[in-house]
Amino acid sequence: MLVVGLSPSQAIGAGLLTEVFGMGNGLLNYVRQRVVDYATAKWLLLGAVPAVVSGALAAHFVPTTLLTVVFGIGLLVLGGFLVYYDPPEECVPGECEGAFLEEKNSGRGETVIETTDGETFTYDTCWRPPGVGLATAGGFITGLISAGLPEVTTTQLIVRCRLPPRVAVATSVFVLAIAAIAGAAVHALAATPVWYVVAWSIPGVLIGGTIGTRVGKYVPSELMEPALGVVFAIVGVIVLGSELLA
Repeated sequence: MLVVGLSPSQAIGAGLLTEVFGMGNGLLNYVRQRVVDYATAKWLLLGAVPAVVSGALAAHFVPTTLLTVVFGIGLLVLGGFLVYYDPPEECVPGECEGAFLEEKNSGRGETVIETTDGETFTYDTCWRPPGVGLATAGGFITGLISAGLPEVTTTQLIVRCRLPPRVAVATSVFVLAIAAIAGAAVHALAATPVWYVVAWSIPGVLIGGTIGTRVGKYVPSELMEPALGVVFAIVGVIVLGSELLA
């Protein structure tokens, strides 16, 4: 939007299409490691996929000015979310759960995840309906502004559902991958995709993803996530300023 001059709906569609390719390597690794909680992912997808499709369709009918403002505000909120909340790797499962959720999340059986590297995760099976609701909200936001679902999903899986951070992140990436494909398909069918932008972005995300996974081992997550939040907030301010002050 800011550099190439795309309309908001074009930019969001290009973002989702690029995201589909960018997360492929990480998703494949998580699947190979058998660290995805597929039982939980199924329920989250029930809310996320229809919501992403709805958000993607709405992005083509909302007036450009309003969509730009929503996009800017969404980035500001997402930036604040990343700064305020601890990185997933640092979260304590069940933290801030409360007595009501503690009761609801107990006694529903156990989920066991056995990874290929020999690690076993055992935890109480989560109460599903709130997760479906949060995934629906995150999915709609993602369809509308191409961001939001992984942050909402990962945090609620750890804080509310007590999933170990490694399982929560992997499950969130799996849900995002399926939902992003649905959203990207809607954007591709509802308008003429800017394939030249996507084509140039794909090599970038593949190279960046490869470098990022290696560099990420040496950069503390408590530094990376707030830094990303600040970047989102700055871009959000620029987007709002460019629209409201024009």
